[in-house]
Parts: sequence; C-alpha cells; structure tokens
Amino acid sequence: MPLEPLSDPFLALSARTARFSYGAPRATSFADDGARLFFLRSAGPTDPYDDLWILDTATGEEHRLTDCRTLAPSGGEPPLVERQLRERIRLVAAGIGSYVLSGDGRFAVFALYGRLFRVATAPDAKPQPQELPTPGPVFDPRPNADGSRIAYVSENRLYVVDCDRDVTAQVSPEDGARWGVAEFAAAEELGRSRGHWWAPDGRTLLAARVDESALPRLDYGGEFAYPQAGGPNADVQLWALGEGHHVHLEWDTSAHPYVTDAGWQSDTEIRLTVQDRLQRELLWLAADPASGTTRVLSRTTHALWVEQVPGTPAELTDGRILTPGETVDGGAQALVADGRLLTGPELQVRSFAGEFEGSLVVEAALDEPADQHVVLIDPASGAVRPLTEGPGVHAVVVSSGALLIVSAVPGEQVRRTVRTSDGRELELRSLAEPLPYTVAPRFARVTTHRLPTQVVLPRGHVAGERLPVLLDVYGGPGAQAVTSDPQAQQHRQWWADQGFAVVTVDNRGTSNVSPAFTHAMYRDFSRITLDDQVAALHELGSLHPELDLTRVAVRGWSYGGYLAALAVLRRPDVFHAGVAGAPPTDFREYDTAYTERYLGLPEENPEVYEADSLRGDAAGLSRPLLLVHGLADDNVHPTHTFRLSEALTEAGREHELLTLPGISHMTPGGVREQLMEHDLAFLKRVL
Repeated sequence: MPLEPLSDPFLALSARTARFSYGAPRATSFADDGARLFFLRSAGPTDPYDDLWILDTATGEEHRLTDCRTLAPSGGEPPLVERQLRERIRLVAAGIGSYVLSGDGRFAVFALYGRLFRVATAPDAKPQPQELPTPGPVFDPRPNADGSRIAYVSENRLYVVDCDRDVTAQVSPEDGARWGVAEFAAAEELGRSRGHWWAPDGRTLLAARVDESALPRLDYGGEFAYPQAGGPNADVQLWALGEGHHVHLEWDTSAHPYVTDAGWQSDTEIRLTVQDRLQRELLWLAADPASGTTRVLSRTTHALWVEQVPGTPAELTDGRILTPGETVDGGAQALVADGRLLTGPELQVRSFAGEFEGSLVVEAALDEPADQHVVLIDPASGAVRPLTEGPGVHAVVVSSGALLIVSAVPGEQVRRTVRTSDGRELELRSLAEPLPYTVAPRFARVTTHRLPTQVVLPRGHVAGERLPVLLDVYGGPGAQAVTSDPQAQQHRQWWADQGFAVVTVDNRGTSNVSPAFTHAMYRDFSRITLDDQVAALHELGSLHPELDLTRVAVRGWSYGGYLAALAVLRRPDVFHAGVAGAPPTDFREYDTAYTERYLGLPEENPEVYEADSLRGDAAGLSRPLLLVHGLADDNVHPTHTFRLSEALTEAGREHELLTLPGISHMTPGGVREQLMEHDLAFLKRVL
C-alpha cells in the first residue's frame, strides 16, 4: 500500500525542512585556539546541501569556503560505505557530510559524492577547493598535520595522496579485508565511526583492518555483513602503516575484541580503548607503533556492563587518567581520576568535553534528567560550577580558547553561543526554520522508581475534557525520550492537536537517570519495559483526569516499535491499539554488541531471549496492530516484522502490514511525516 502525499501543513513543513534541521549549523570544530570556528550549514530552511563555513570569533564575521552546487552541479550519490555510515550516525543532510581539518588548521578536506577536495582556510587565502584525482570513489578523507598528505578509503583499500607531488599510493595490503573503516558494531553501537588516524609526524597511519568473512550476509537491497547475537563478529585488528613497515598492534583480541576508540598520543605512542564481548571490562591501552606491544593504562569493570562516558578514558593536563564510574549503589554516573571518585551524587555525568582554563568541561544533569547542563569541574576538589541554568538541554564544544554552547530551551529557538576566554560572547547564526510550536509539557516523576514522564495536551484544551491517550515512546537502553528539548516536542504537539493526550515515559533501562536505573533492564527487556510503562500510565491517569485510559494507543519505532507490539500482545487490558515501526521482534536476530551487552549470549541465556521474543505471543493478539517496516533497513532487518506477521497470520490473528520499498531505518525524505498521517488514519479508525 503506497503512502499518500502530505496534506497537513505542519507535516509538509516538517518534511521540507528535515524536521527543522536544514540551515542549522552542525559538525562544529575550533581551530587556532578558538580564533576560528568551522561548521557545516546549508543556505536555508529547505536547502539540504551543507557547505563548509568559518566564523571568525574575534570579529563575528562568517565566510563560506565551499559551494556544493558549483562543485557538483549535477549532484550525485555518495559511495555505499558513506551511505551506510550516514545511517549509522543518523545524518540526513546532503552535500558535504563531514570534513576534517589539518592539524594546523590551514586546510580542510572533504568528500563530495565520492570526489576528493582540499580547500585552504587561512584568512588571506581565496577559498578555491582543489579536486584531487583518485582511483575510485572516496570515503572518509583525512589530512595529516600540515595538510600535505591525505589518507582516504576507496573500494575497501586505504590510499594516501601526496598533494604537493600529486602522487597517490595504496598503503594497505591486498588481503581481502576492509581497511580504514569502522565495522557495523563499532559505528552503530560502540561510538566509533572512523577507521584510520594520522600520526603527528604525518608519515605513519594507524589503520583498522576489518575481516567480515565469518559474518552472515543479509539482503537489504544489497548484500551486507551483519553480526547477529551469539554469532561471529568482524575480526578487527589495528596496524601502524609506515613507509616500508607495517606493524600489528598486539593485545588479547579473544578477550577484548571490541575497539571503541583509538588515536595517537605522540609519534611514539598510540592510545586505544578495547572491551570484552559482554562489555564488562574496558581497557585503555598504550601501544608502541614500532613494536606493536601494548600495556594497560587503566581498567574499568562492572558486574553487568560498563556504561561508557563519551570523552573518557582521557589523560588530564595534570597527568591523571579520567575514567567512567559511578557513586555508591549506582546512584549517579561519575568521573573517576586515577581510581578516585571526582564527582558525587549531585551530578549525573553524561560526557567529558575537555579542559578549559584549568577546569574540566562536562555535560551533565543536575536535578531533573529531562535537562542537561554544561558545568565546569575543579579537577582538584571536584567542585561544580554550572555555566547554564534553567530548564533545557545544553551541549558544548571545547577548545583551549573558546567554548561553543548550544542551548535548546523551552519556549525559545535553539541558541549557539561562542564564549571566548577574554569574556566575549557572540552568536553562531542558524538559518533553520523557526520551531512552529511553543510546547508546555507537564513533567512528573512517577511510581516508586521515579520514572520520568511527560504529558502534552492539545492547544486550547478545555479543562475536564477527556482525551484518548497516545503513548509515544522509545523505551530502550541507550536513549532518552523525556526531555525538555523543544525540538523533540514539536511532533508530540502535532499528535496532541489531533485530539490525543500524548504521554511519554522513560522506563527503567533508559539513559541519563542513574546507572542503577539503566542497569535495571539487565536480561529483562520485556518485563521491565512493560511493567514500568503500565504503572506510569495508571499513576498519570490519577494525576491527569483528562487521560481516558479506556482508549490507549501506543506508537513507536525501532525499540519503540518493539514496545508497541509488546504492549498490545501482552497487555490488551491496558493498550487498545498499536503501531509498531521497524520492531526487533526477536533479539536473537539483532546485532551482537547491543544485544549481548544487555541480554548476554543466547546460548548461555536461551530463556532470556525466549522471554523477550514476540513471536510466541502471536496467538494472543486481540487488539488492532499495524506493523511498518522499510525494506532497505540495515539496522533492524525487515525479516523481524515479516516473521511476526507470518506468526500472526498462522494464528489467524488479523493485523495490518505496511512495507516501504527502498526506505531505511531513518525513514528519510518526508517518509516519517507520511507515516504520521497514515498512523493517524489507522488510530482514528480502530480506536
């Protein structure tokens, strides 16, 4: 069944603007100790083509370094490996997907539709991007320290071009492996999206070698190596590739197969972070690029799994090693310096952004998990000084001479403020479409577990008017749905204006409340998720009498789709209709790094996987259920939905199935908005 063209003005605007993201600065990075800020931005709210810009933080002047439409007037398509990475990092913009600065900031390098470009960035340079010849489509080009050499991947091989001599050489061996890329598990689940790194001397490369020959090949409109729970992972090695010598870095890869980060500390030392398969132990290693030997710098362990803090492990200016940790009884995510707690229960640390003027810069929650703040931490005492205040979600980019603080505050448009070390502030302009709705969610912490919740009512709602409930949730680990970010509320307000009380609940297992809250889901997806959602709904019904709990629909995507199908299958007394988008219906067929972290190995815990599988519940379906899946989904394979649909059909249970040819897990190009109209028609008909 094809989707109909959009008729709703808000949804049409959302589709044209990529959910109000086109024209907003992204991929920001400082150079020259904060004197210049580089960023990608398109020309306006309906322009998808991102170009590279510079902001002079002394004068506030901007200038554009590239013009994608001039460089590629007929457009084009990125190579498959770049399209796959864009799926992994959820990037919908066209044009330049990413860029990398040389170490001295004098050059920027980028790929455009598989073509390689270098552009001079000095204030007195005329920005004329130079296209460099390559043997094939280019992926992930990266310059060395002075920009004279560029490493890139083409057709699974790693090449280096000498820009001054116009000479290109293949530097990776011809051994059937993929060189210089991040494997699926690293890019999708472990936070590592790159696979090669220049040494400071600009002559030696650290490169990942990825052998996927043992993995099953699945069809996603093209063959794809996919690591399924309990099965083999890609074999990942790291090599130092120098002129005339290749050195294999050696650690116990059977005990610690996952490489979650890597890079150069100096010309004579490489730092890498590795984990065991169940992710209970995280090692930070120092490696000698000449011999390949490694030694342990720090070791972080947890009985269930180590919850990583982005930016750690790291070596501080004073020489101490900063690692992730938690306070007593898992009450707060914390930072640990040389084995001693640096932060306490008043702070839920979310990431370490860097050091600025003698302080540690951290993103963290202070009081409510719906908010995120930027704080400075004294590295000696652990004393906390917030840089942001009030409700909102604030993020930061750090350099030695400036900070960029991005603030998404309720009732306001997103602000991007540069704060310099001499006390000045200037704005980084956004050309994005202003958010159309001013949303006023009702936040509450409910049940004995203090679950974060929010309720969004229709604009102009009359007190006392009873409303059907739409549970709009995610519910899975590694994500947070209850947030004060106004951009996240726009589509919930649209749903509310269609006549629903829109409820969102972060059950135990979701992120950013506390380690104990997150770890509660260990080996118990379905029971914890569903029990918490039901308990929260009941308590919210008593707090908000306008919620009509005799008419409750649930809608979600990915893990949220799993939750939607789970809800109508196992609790039809509470949930009266469901829309399940891209649901992983049997985690034995989902990827290794995500699934095994939370559920263990299938062969060791078959009862856990069976309890969380939905196919055995098919015969019990008694409520309307719409299943939706994109046929080009390389994250949650469409067979998850097909097999549940098959089980429902064999059990004689009526349901609806909508397949989306050529559509990936991200549902780009306005498909998500089309689905909203389609889902609304379904819910109005059945609820």
